[in-house]
Amino acid sequence: MASSASAASPEISKPKIVNGPGGYVLEDVPHLADYVADLPTYPNPLQDNPAYSVVKQYFVHVDDSVPQKIVVHKDSSRGTHFRRAGPRQKVYFDADEVHACIVTCGGLCPGLNTVIREIVCGLYHMYGVKKVLGIDGGYRGFYAKNTVQLDPKVVNDIHKRGGTILGTSRGGHDTSKIVDSIQDRGINQVYIIGGDGTLRGAAVIFEEIRRRGLKVSVAGIPKTIDNDIPVIDKSFGFDTAVEEAQRAINAAHVESESFENCIGLVKLMGRYSGFIAMHATLASRDVDCCLIPESPFYLEGPGGLFEYIERRLKENGHMVIVIAEGAGQELLAESMQSMTQKDASGNKLLQDIGLWISQRIKDHFSKQRKMPINLKYIDPTYMIRAVPSNASDNVYCTLLAQSVVHGVMAGYTGFTSGLVNGRQTYIPFNRINEKQNKVVITDRMWARLLSSTNQPSFLSAKDVTEEKGNEESSNQLLDNGNCSKESLVFNEITK
Repeated sequence: MASSASAASPEISKPKIVNGPGGYVLEDVPHLADYVADLPTYPNPLQDNPAYSVVKQYFVHVDDSVPQKIVVHKDSSRGTHFRRAGPRQKVYFDADEVHACIVTCGGLCPGLNTVIREIVCGLYHMYGVKKVLGIDGGYRGFYAKNTVQLDPKVVNDIHKRGGTILGTSRGGHDTSKIVDSIQDRGINQVYIIGGDGTLRGAAVIFEEIRRRGLKVSVAGIPKTIDNDIPVIDKSFGFDTAVEEAQRAINAAHVESESFENCIGLVKLMGRYSGFIAMHATLASRDVDCCLIPESPFYLEGPGGLFEYIERRLKENGHMVIVIAEGAGQELLAESMQSMTQKDASGNKLLQDIGLWISQRIKDHFSKQRKMPINLKYIDPTYMIRAVPSNASDNVYCTLLAQSVVHGVMAGYTGFTSGLVNGRQTYIPFNRINEKQNKVVITDRMWARLLSSTNQPSFLSAKDVTEEKGNEESSNQLLDNGNCSKESLVFNEITK
């Protein structure tokens, strides 16, 4: 999905790092005042908002920050911090001059409509902003589609629906065309909702706007059902996905209990990270085996999956297997050609591991002729993505949306709103885009899962040593308070 704009990407600005005593490091977010001179400020209208009259402290203190790491030793340095989210005493936009836009990109996720609703209502009710545009159809909607006028009446009930009222798409990122459209329309606040690829695109848009010296704030709300975005505690829609996955697991359990030697196999989302499969398994307690991308497994031989299935069926007469879509891809030797192909977002096109492993299990037991089996395969992927968000995610979406509105009105730009150790924060794009969050299979949470399912780890001693080494390297990176700024990939945008 390379575009003409991608070939000449704007120069990347340096991260804003503030050092303090005791090893304190603030990874700050950019501000409009960094590159636009003589910006006027205005009193925050929240000071006259009756809804906020009960708040003991109206505004977040300028020095408030949130630590990334909260488990420390007595001799530990203070470590990396992020700016605390919330309303500021001064704002850098007058309500009458604000022309905001909202765009959703990439795949569907529970809570998209809630975030849209709360951005619109937050701008309207908290700051008096009346001009909000919805960009139709993802990034390409900036230059190839119509826009939708948004106000509280239009978005009033959309949180009760799945999907996104703005439409979405993968790809379509052309930096120059997008920024030209923003400039031509007089837009000065851009709210971008999407996953890792989308936020890489948001970072490029921010850099181009900064290069042109425009008074335009660009802010992101991280969205991925896989929960694979780093730094933040979790992404919105994840709780709903785990809850909805229970329906599929319960169905598989009922089926498997009702037939002799029956296996209920459920494929869940998780292209590179197995968080949904892991949490759904832990929540269910009916799962006998959970397979995720981070934990390699093998099928045949002592300690392999086939041996475990046979033992489990002899013991219980049935079993439930949960597998993430990205698990076991290295085993699909017959389909290696597909491993080099990518979709419009730059994601690898994966073969259906669920169908493949179902057939391998059937073939194995058919050849053995010792134990006839039944196998029921359930793939609820698109059902899970399309549902409205549950109560927990609705609250979380509200906090994310209101926090990002406060940050943009305060003049911050080039950031995402995210939960870090239970506190809303502003995180610079480079930290969100630097890597993917993955399940650590030498961590206690994975150990809890293994003790719940009683499955083998499928790991050799060498695998465990290598995994612990990777984890120690990651922890050392955090302790130092420094992160390498990996070059942004401009040719693949949106997830």
